[in-house]
Amino acid sequence: MKIQFLGAARTVTGSCHMIETGAARFCIDCGMHQGNKAIEERNRDLTPYRPKTVDFVILTHAHMDHAGLLPALAANGFSGPVYCTSATADLLGVMLEDSAHIQEVEAERQAKKFKRRGLRHPPAPLYSMEDARAAVALLRPVDYHAPFEPAPGVRAVMHDAGHILGSGTLRLEIDEGGASTSLIFSGDIGRPDSLIVRNPETPPPADYVFMESTYGDRDHKNEGESEAELASAIAWSHSHGEKVIIPAFAVERSQEVLYCLLNVWRQGGLPDDMPIFLDSPLAIRATEIFTRHGELFDEAAGALFGDTDAAAFMARVNYTLSAAESMRINELTGPAIVISASGMCNAGRIRHHLRHNLWRSGASVVFVGYQALGTPGRRLVEKAASLRLFGEDVNVAARIFTINGFSGHAGQSQLLDWLAPLAAGENGRRPQVVLVHGEPGAQETLGALIHERFGLTPLVPDYLEEMTLEGSRVAGVELHEDAARPRVDWNFLTGELERKWGMIKDRIAATENRPWAEQTELRDALARMEYDMTRLLSRM
Repeated sequence: MKIQFLGAARTVTGSCHMIETGAARFCIDCGMHQGNKAIEERNRDLTPYRPKTVDFVILTHAHMDHAGLLPALAANGFSGPVYCTSATADLLGVMLEDSAHIQEVEAERQAKKFKRRGLRHPPAPLYSMEDARAAVALLRPVDYHAPFEPAPGVRAVMHDAGHILGSGTLRLEIDEGGASTSLIFSGDIGRPDSLIVRNPETPPPADYVFMESTYGDRDHKNEGESEAELASAIAWSHSHGEKVIIPAFAVERSQEVLYCLLNVWRQGGLPDDMPIFLDSPLAIRATEIFTRHGELFDEAAGALFGDTDAAAFMARVNYTLSAAESMRINELTGPAIVISASGMCNAGRIRHHLRHNLWRSGASVVFVGYQALGTPGRRLVEKAASLRLFGEDVNVAARIFTINGFSGHAGQSQLLDWLAPLAAGENGRRPQVVLVHGEPGAQETLGALIHERFGLTPLVPDYLEEMTLEGSRVAGVELHEDAARPRVDWNFLTGELERKWGMIKDRIAATENRPWAEQTELRDALARMEYDMTRLLSRM
């Protein structure tokens, strides 16, 4: 059998592991690539996926970096079943349509921009609402711990991953060549004792463990410290009469933030004159879905939807469904708390709130989730002096808080504890661990700890890499480095820059004979170019 890594390989987005056996070709997850322009261009090249040849898909959970490319597959010929838990199916019913809406709105904005500049052929949306509905129609819910057989010789069982509502860790058994090979795909592993969902389960041992490594290089702060940091951000902005802006993923993270705000309120840390806005239609609908799946909550989570204190607190929360309601938030003066998507600040309403508040020294921006490389959120966490929003460079004067205690991902120690019973193996056979869904530094650190603690040497695949598995042995590896990371031709770019700069210098003298008003226009254009070069140098 072959496994190709079409995402989440030395990065944390675009999760997709394409498996090819003698009987079927299928993928575990089908996520969107998120990051800078070059990374997101991967979403438009479906050549490696070959959608028409995919027999079925199994989704570990509903986050867009694991399921968001599914409508694009459906639009390009995929029509097989998509297996997931019932809660994942319910969430995807609204999440994929929301994603499609964002694609369509962004395409419309780009079309207007192209037209204003006299350009043709603006980019089309990645997929449409119709494509999203077609993908949702393919969903086939399965229960935790209930075996199912998506193809002859392929047996699957979903275990609770404890990451978000309905998230799963998948265990497969694949018959091929008269032998059976077992594989575990961890999906995103949750934190034990997280705020809402149950603790993650470790499935029975297997020959291969494909394991996430997002926080392989560090542990999280505990819940109490996270609530204290959130209270500190609230106190800071309240004392300055400004807003607390919280970029939050609509599913799970927004609900966890509400849970923590409830606790801060109970402890007297939430002033009465500080309204709360949940400014995300998707988060509002996801919260409604959460209430329908109380059977998946841990005991403590009942407080958010159950007792009278919680009911009084939730009555304070303002739900802004329409764009007009969202815009009115930025017209309000005085302190407020705004929870809005997207969690990495690369789309959605949060970008408008940042434009209105980043430059205010009394405001605060609270990050409560992982910020992938190349995203605006990552640049803010790494202390960028400014952020480009809607064609404008916005100065960063607000206080930036990063509270990893909210993370839905297990920290380093928790990842090792999850792996421990699997590392022991079964009947003398120990697994081959493969680290996915992590950046290189985190994977290197976690890999060294796994070797030190368990005596196992993990493999770390690259984007587009193919592994050939023969039983419990990796028989071969094929890299596709040129396709995965096309070389940047720096010599060409710098050569062109030098050539054109020489032409500019040659023409400077002639501009002195032109009318003064024209000279100032050329001067201003050159000043803008100098400013852009200064910004580039600061990033290098």
